[in-house]
Amino acid sequence: MNDMALTFPPELLKRQAVIYVRQSTQSQVMTNLESQRRQYDLVEMARGYGFAGIDVIDDDLGVSASGCHARPGFERLVAMLCSGSIGAVFCLEVSRLARNGRDWHHMLELCGLVDARVVDHDGVYDPRHPNDRLLLGMKGSISEFELGVLRTRMVEAARAKARRGELRYTPPTGYLWDRDAGVMFDPDLRIQEVVRQIFCRFRELGSARQVLLAMSAEGVHFPRPSDGIRLTSFEWQPIRYRNVISVLKNMFYAGVYAYGKTGRQAEIRDGRAHVTYKNRKSPEDWDVVIRDHHPGYIDWEEYERNQAQLARNAFGRAGGVKSGRGGGALLAGLLCCSRCGRRLHVVYTGRSPRPVYRCDTPNLLLGQKRCITFGGFRADKLITEAVLEAVAPIAINAAIEARAMLSQAVEDKRLVLEMELQQARYDASLAERRYAACDPDNRLIAAELENRWEEALGRVRSFEQRLNAEIAAVPDVDVTRLEGLAQDLEAACAAARLSAAG
Repeated sequence: MNDMALTFPPELLKRQAVIYVRQSTQSQVMTNLESQRRQYDLVEMARGYGFAGIDVIDDDLGVSASGCHARPGFERLVAMLCSGSIGAVFCLEVSRLARNGRDWHHMLELCGLVDARVVDHDGVYDPRHPNDRLLLGMKGSISEFELGVLRTRMVEAARAKARRGELRYTPPTGYLWDRDAGVMFDPDLRIQEVVRQIFCRFRELGSARQVLLAMSAEGVHFPRPSDGIRLTSFEWQPIRYRNVISVLKNMFYAGVYAYGKTGRQAEIRDGRAHVTYKNRKSPEDWDVVIRDHHPGYIDWEEYERNQAQLARNAFGRAGGVKSGRGGGALLAGLLCCSRCGRRLHVVYTGRSPRPVYRCDTPNLLLGQKRCITFGGFRADKLITEAVLEAVAPIAINAAIEARAMLSQAVEDKRLVLEMELQQARYDASLAERRYAACDPDNRLIAAELENRWEEALGRVRSFEQRLNAEIAAVPDVDVTRLEGLAQDLEAACAAARLSAAG
């Protein structure tokens, strides 16, 4: 370093001194207070050198200097350098100014052009002098290299821990990650049951939306964490579609541990690198996938069947069977045109609507004639006869199996209601104890606790009424009647279609 650079010429002291203050993250801003004090103390250093005008730029607190984020404070510093109003730039160390070569060398070039100095805790540097410029360039390169080393070290350590299945992250609803015992089912049996109900209903209905409609009709609630990511307390709210689909699509419920499901993407915008994270990757590109890592609500084979079923249900995608959208047509969404291969549409005509299958796509998109049009009555009848002929040998067994499935569905619904009633009674008991522990003379608090107790008791009565109504509504199925109906499948099928039409 040049000895002449240890003192500032008088013409530089007439300019402003800029104190640049920065910390990389908001957590550092909140916790690393000593670093902030040391940076703000540079004001006294600038006064000791003889600067009268001092400007503190702290707009970039909580912003990284890696070059991937906009830094309004640094841009303001560059603008002041271009105006020639800065005599010296003070920083605790050069990494505060920039962690990338583009910003660092751009600032040094401007400082050399306007004869401004760079000052850190080691001394004063004049970017016009080759030795000082070389030293500043090495400091900037080391700062950039240090950031890359730290990032690589942290990422590789996390990836190595993930390969062993030990890198912890917040598990989905229905699981807890104990520090000693590892991943386990949530001890709350009500949470376990509602998760299992989603898989059971999907196994029966084959549609996520139908699962939602069935569980909503029964008044089933789903837990929502009320304490952030700690997952120690929940609010039970009416189940939503996102609850159903998130459970069905999450392979964690199949006992699979996965890491690296999202990636990093960088692009150049306005001459600056912009990095985005949490970009979803295909399962083939995930970093770590460990099967049988923890107990699952379902096995891997059932998870794959569920994903295939959800893919087939997706409406509007090429290929695959489309889910029906209501109506009396038996083959809606199942037929393709023999000429062009496109999916056939269903329309209903006449005073008593009858289904008609036709290829509408060429007409709608290209204005051409329809490839094919035919009535649905005969087609549905032929398919019905073929299906009845195929299932006739096992009709009685199917009827008995249907009765068993009905009994199981009723039992599952009753179990959910009993758990909700048990939770409501606990909440009412807790509200009663809180009211009893309150000073009765303090009416401001006692009145509120009394209202909460009354609300809890109201929920208990509501669940008791629902449970009693459910027990009273359980159908008494006669096995002999089922066997007799199974022997006349045509009448049973006709009765079911008439009920659906009605």
